[in-house]
Amino acid sequence: MSIVVRTLSDQVFEIVRERIVDGSIRAEAPIRQDALAAELGVSKIPLREALVRLEHEGLIHSQANRGYAVRALSAEQADEIYALRLAIEPRAAAIGAAEASEADRRHAREALDALEEARGAAATEIAVRHRRFHVALVRPGDRMLTTQLIERLAMLAERYVIAHLAPEGRFARADREHRELLNAWLDGDGDAVEQGMIRHLDLTRADLDAELQHLRIR
Repeated sequence: MSIVVRTLSDQVFEIVRERIVDGSIRAEAPIRQDALAAELGVSKIPLREALVRLEHEGLIHSQANRGYAVRALSAEQADEIYALRLAIEPRAAAIGAAEASEADRRHAREALDALEEARGAAATEIAVRHRRFHVALVRPGDRMLTTQLIERLAMLAERYVIAHLAPEGRFARADREHRELLNAWLDGDGDAVEQGMIRHLDLTRADLDAELQHLRIR
């Protein structure tokens, strides 16, 4: 059994990241490091380390003489994230379907069950379970770099997933699309998986573009 040791910086990173993803820290508002460090009961050193990682993830940006602020959602970033996912994820999921072991199939079923059960849960929990399901479809086959790239893109997409699922009826539609994807994946039907994933990601990208343009978040 492996033991995962999380540093104080890791813990601060996870707390602040969750607050950014769920909107608790408003976009473009300055992150007040003194107040945040005091609230979390840590020194500014692990907080600064966490903020550097969050900037590397693209969730915050530094401002001259103002420190850090959360990046606003933007149509451009959403389009870039989903264009990259479309270039990699559909084919990777198809290959995953062909190479999945029984343990992989069980893991994918459990990941989708957990996502479907998350309706009404905290937004960050839904986003995390959504990411785990998508990653479960591409993990078989030990293509480490491909899996890492897709997981990184899925993490960047989490705030957009929350925004996309907010309108009435979106969660139910996403459930149907995910269930169809999983059924094809479990059947080992690579063509159906690939085409289904393309449709799923394309529809999400189109919805987000309409929403973000409407709100003039660019």
